[in-house]
Amino acid sequence: MDIIWHGHSFFKINGKGEEGKVNIAIDPFDESIGLIPPQKVGADILLISHYHSDHCNTKIIQGSPFIIDTPGEYEIKSIFIKGIPSFHDNVQGKERGLNTIFVLDFKDEEIKMCYLGDFGETQPTPKTLEDIVGVDILFIPVGGKFTISGKEAAKLINQIEPKIAIPMHYKIPGLNLDLDDEKSFLGAFGIGEKERIKKLKIKKDELKREGTEIVLLDRC
Repeated sequence: MDIIWHGHSFFKINGKGEEGKVNIAIDPFDESIGLIPPQKVGADILLISHYHSDHCNTKIIQGSPFIIDTPGEYEIKSIFIKGIPSFHDNVQGKERGLNTIFVLDFKDEEIKMCYLGDFGETQPTPKTLEDIVGVDILFIPVGGKFTISGKEAAKLINQIEPKIAIPMHYKIPGLNLDLDDEKSFLGAFGIGEKERIKKLKIKKDELKREGTEIVLLDRC
């Protein structure tokens, strides 16, 4: 499995299903945020956590992807996907509305991941935690302001205990949104500088270690 970050909360996952390769795109942004998105991204499945312009630029997605943008349970190409309702803020959606969390279970690769989208609740509900505790890979917003903060994200990671946590939705060069950078998040784990990688290539056997590894991706 390969995981590529295009910046902000936009990811491309190249995985495997029963019919071979499965490409999944998540929350593509548009140029209004100051970053230039890739011109074309091919995908079999497109996940959209909510319809804000920095998460739903469907026009750059090539092919005819199966779009999932609401809570529910889905199975596409032997990938099991569960959309979980949540809030974009800590006042039950009154400020920024709803957000869908996605749990993806790659049965053929035996890898389970969770994409939190623009999760803004200080504390998930017990039911939400039940669905996401123990996933292998967690994509988590850390920039605050519109989502949970870096320190809140660190606390949530300690509850979920993923094998790998990938921060997203934070300040990077060129982004014009008022967000914090990743330093507060890393500091909560006692991490100063951390090397970025262009692509995360992962196999199930590499996820058997103890503890959580924080992975910083470089924008592709």
